[in-house]
Amino acid sequence: MKAVICTKYGPPEVLQIKEVEKPSPGAREILVKIHATSVTASDCIIRGFKLPLSMWIPARLALGLTKPRKAILGMVLSGEIEKTGENVKQFKKGDKVFAHTFLRFGTYTEYISIPETCAVTMMPSDTSFEEAAAIPFGGTLAFYYLKKAAVQKGQKVLIFGASGAIGTSAIQLARYFGADVSGVCSTANIELVRSLGAEEVIDYTKEDFTDAGRQYDLIFDAVGKEKSSHLQYKKALKPTGKFISVDDDSPREKAVNKDNLNVLRELTENRVLKPVIDRTYPLEQIVEAHRYVDKGHKKGNVVITVKHDN
Repeated sequence: MKAVICTKYGPPEVLQIKEVEKPSPGAREILVKIHATSVTASDCIIRGFKLPLSMWIPARLALGLTKPRKAILGMVLSGEIEKTGENVKQFKKGDKVFAHTFLRFGTYTEYISIPETCAVTMMPSDTSFEEAAAIPFGGTLAFYYLKKAAVQKGQKVLIFGASGAIGTSAIQLARYFGADVSGVCSTANIELVRSLGAEEVIDYTKEDFTDAGRQYDLIFDAVGKEKSSHLQYKKALKPTGKFISVDDDSPREKAVNKDNLNVLRELTENRVLKPVIDRTYPLEQIVEAHRYVDKGHKKGNVVITVKHDN
């Protein structure tokens, strides 16, 4: 089967398509025929090893010294179950599923075997494979942080980085929790952010929201402190307000689970959550997709489609 192999840390060109052996599911695993995956910001960080110097040693030990220990990157997928292990109880052949593999990686390929107990569940009904692959990454993180912040009805919430994968999910989920949502983005993304439910959209190229005199119950930094470190956010917080960044901790083990995916599935089916796709590339153009995401201006998600010969 075809798979994208990360040969070493570096620019997108380190990704190469090669033939690898098709996996077989263990007794409690499912073999998924992948139809779509996504190039996330995390994928690009790992591929390029774009981490602060202070994190180099622990990250190299965890991920691999000169190249990723798990050569096939990719964290999210949607597809069909082709085969189940003999002890699998939750799924059957033909089920359409979506998943977040987290540090198992392995989704830049045609097939993957994963435990039925991991973050995998049935796809939302009336959703394409491409749309389903655009849900798990941003959706799980946005849901985790907003729940952690205990967002409540009537609160004023500002999403910094409102047009990315996490931000587009956060706008919609904060609205679902009953908050009054403001979004910060560039000029090109104002209409997108407004269409997702933000009552107020602030163009950061023209205005610093911390100088506008507005105050919020929660400011959620959805892009990371490297891009938000310049913000004097305390000026824009109410006395009891909170500031939360996606870099505050390592939430993925708590965020990435079957329960959260099931919530996202229900919200998608009920038209509360709409997957946002910027561009779609075939697996064969994975290098081009990584180049585009590296630019840092994607809207929502960049999806990779996986075509099969049979």
